[in-house]
Amino acid sequence: MAEPVKPEPSIDAGLARSRNLLVALLFFGTIINYVDRQVLSLLKPTISAEYGWGDAEFAHFASASQLAAAAALLFVGWLIDRFGVRVAYGAAVAIWSLAGMAHAFASTVTGFVAARVVLVAAEAVNTPAAVKGAAQYLPLARRTMAMGIVNTAPNLGNIIAPLTVVPFAVIFGWRAAFLVTGALGFVWLAFWIAGTRRLTPLPRAVADKSTVGYRAALSDRKTWAIAGAKAITDMFWWFFTFWLPDLFNKVFGLSQTELIGPTALAFSLAALGALTAGKVFGVLLGRGRSVNGARKTGMLLYALIVLPIPLALMADSAWIAAAIIGMALFAHQGFSTNIFGFAADAVPAQRVATVMAIGAIAGNVAGFGIQEATGALLTGGYGYAPLFWGASGAYLLALGWIHLLVPRIVAEDDEVG
Repeated sequence: MAEPVKPEPSIDAGLARSRNLLVALLFFGTIINYVDRQVLSLLKPTISAEYGWGDAEFAHFASASQLAAAAALLFVGWLIDRFGVRVAYGAAVAIWSLAGMAHAFASTVTGFVAARVVLVAAEAVNTPAAVKGAAQYLPLARRTMAMGIVNTAPNLGNIIAPLTVVPFAVIFGWRAAFLVTGALGFVWLAFWIAGTRRLTPLPRAVADKSTVGYRAALSDRKTWAIAGAKAITDMFWWFFTFWLPDLFNKVFGLSQTELIGPTALAFSLAALGALTAGKVFGVLLGRGRSVNGARKTGMLLYALIVLPIPLALMADSAWIAAAIIGMALFAHQGFSTNIFGFAADAVPAQRVATVMAIGAIAGNVAGFGIQEATGALLTGGYGYAPLFWGASGAYLLALGWIHLLVPRIVAEDDEVG
């Protein structure tokens, strides 16, 4: 029998505006996060030429960055759960913005790498803070749609970055690109400080601090379900986010300027996938599905959409390949938004950030492996095909893992009445 979903009680206009502003700030903060991430991969030919990096060296550099993010995530979830989203997220944006700007002043490879490690470590706060914000301040009926909106931001960041960073770097130089994108974070920070003052946590988010921490999180099967699913699926997200421009260059012979359009198309489709997740979940709930049924049916639909992705490597043009890859990224973002919704609904709000940090650690460690594997496969002459076949079945595997560990997802809101 389906669990009833309680309607959102009437709220005053000021609180409604504060909640809408929170979603908007998380959305724009995530865009800035992903613009900063994409600068490096977009300017790979220029930076590689300056420092003399080949594919293997660049893969090592990318994987080291992901290990830095994974190491930071050991502390990120605990810090957010202890000190709150407002303080932790604001501080993280300030740190990663400074680190982004520091790239412009790096005079050695060591300085450049150090700035990058600090940037990715601080950026690791983003997803746990966003999910924690939704769990702490938004009611069940709004959470998945809010997470869908926020989860479009990585894709919009990946669209905006090639359309703006590459032309800007051509005109003003790659160092100026890092300087300007880093400065955007401080503009956002002013709005964050002023715009989140009125927010108050939901009753479910106020509880004993003993529920916070790794011991409580690791004893919960939901944590392992989320971590496993993130590891299985995120490795391919990191692969496409980092290597897609290079794929268009190597496989289809596109120049740095020519690859902007296909890259933007792929990530535009991904953005739509995140938005549809909230809608699909809401429709399924409205038709009488339980939270469990709505979540897992949505995940199954998105997993099936990924299956044809190997056809992209057989395409006659980069645009057709971009459309096929884009549909897989569409499905990834829909699947990923459901994982976030699963966490925000079913994990106690006091440790949501810790659980999402554990999931992100798993995703980043898997990302480290996929970056190293990509470098080895390309250097060994195997190309991208093994990675595409792996991506094809990964999402069905992730859904199976979730169902094995959590046969029935129940929202905390329903459990506490």
